[in-house]
Amino acid sequence: MQKLRMLIVEDGKPQRDLLTSFLKKEGHLVSEAETGEQALLSVEENHYDLLLLDYRMPGMNGMEVLKQVKRLNPEIDVVIITAFGTVETAVEAMKEGALDYITKPIDFDDLLFLLARVAERRTLIREKELLQRELQGKEAAIGNMASQSRKMQEVISLGSRVAGSRTTVLILGESGTGKELLARLIHSLSPRAKKPLITVNCGALHENLLESELFGHEKGAFTGAAARRIGRVEEADGGTLFLDEIGDISLSLQVKLLRFLQEREFQRLGGNQVLSADVRILAATNRDLEAGIKEGLFREDLFYRLNVISLSLPPLRERKEDLPGLIDHFLARFSRENGRKINGITSEARDLLMKYDYPGNVRELENIIERAVVISRGEVIITADLPFQPGPPGRTQEKREEGGLKNSVEDLERRLIADALAKADHHQTKAAEILGISERMLRYKIKKYELKLGGQT
Repeated sequence: MQKLRMLIVEDGKPQRDLLTSFLKKEGHLVSEAETGEQALLSVEENHYDLLLLDYRMPGMNGMEVLKQVKRLNPEIDVVIITAFGTVETAVEAMKEGALDYITKPIDFDDLLFLLARVAERRTLIREKELLQRELQGKEAAIGNMASQSRKMQEVISLGSRVAGSRTTVLILGESGTGKELLARLIHSLSPRAKKPLITVNCGALHENLLESELFGHEKGAFTGAAARRIGRVEEADGGTLFLDEIGDISLSLQVKLLRFLQEREFQRLGGNQVLSADVRILAATNRDLEAGIKEGLFREDLFYRLNVISLSLPPLRERKEDLPGLIDHFLARFSRENGRKINGITSEARDLLMKYDYPGNVRELENIIERAVVISRGEVIITADLPFQPGPPGRTQEKREEGGLKNSVEDLERRLIADALAKADHHQTKAAEILGISERMLRYKIKKYELKLGGQT
């Protein structure tokens, strides 16, 4: 049976001690609380699968505790402990979200049977979530990675072949080329597909926060660390950890990541216990890591650990044969998501999309199509719905390249950043995630284009 993290909430010490001793012998992780107030504090600071909650207690009774617990975390299961004469009250508690009840004096065989049901239920819920995540991941990965480009097909083919191993894979490519989608495809085709795929954007967090995000932290490890936190490495146990923007991590954290890759061991921030996890690492970057090695910014030994298999995604401008399929895919997707009936796109608008070079790659195309679907006044996308327009008649390619193209690209980039900031309510971290760039790069672009966080320029 799955071992449960549980909290026994019981004001009677003999009953509490008896339950704690019995359940610990069964291998469960057990904590205690004497009052409802203590129980709520413990739930706020710790993770529990189950509360065994006495209904009659001095002060806050079981019903009040149940309601507060369900507000704090509705996923915690609660089993009410009640005297035989108050079964009706326990049934009423079940209407408020309690999973079941058990009567005093507690029959330990009945309790074990109930706990087995709780464990089975939680396992089924997790398996359902994993299956939904797997299906969603496969649908998104296969839909967005489908390609007519020979270069892209070679990358996908190699990625599919290495999916069955536990080998570390380094995915290279410009921002927006689909590095995370390729990671999802590799995970979905691997033996780990039923376990989690956990993604960490290494460029979006400060060094200490990133270490805590990866490896977790103990209570009091730093200011604001009010409780122990499980890191992404532990969450990904048995599955895959995708480290995006791996080139942005500090040298000190590179040492700890290297140790984990070599030994599969780590320590939580502020802790001394050595932990282990079975995790397959996929990493991605748009940086030149070999140049970073020469500049002393990236460890050579870590590079070779990550670069066992290297997959390089071509930019969208080098695989324009994929544009028609991607345009149709995004049109259908965003029409569905926004409740719009978009039947197609004019030949003039499609021609504009085919001729554009997409410095932001697939993510930029995705943004352009979503914008067009949202602002379109009709059922067909026209050139006016696009953020760039055809040049005046007789304009040559050479003249466009002399400045017009650069200006149009910068104008589009400026608008995309402004749109992302507005969508993220001017929260820079969220806007950077929408754009697929680091927060540092976003700050540079905001300064370059003289954008203000209030949305005014």
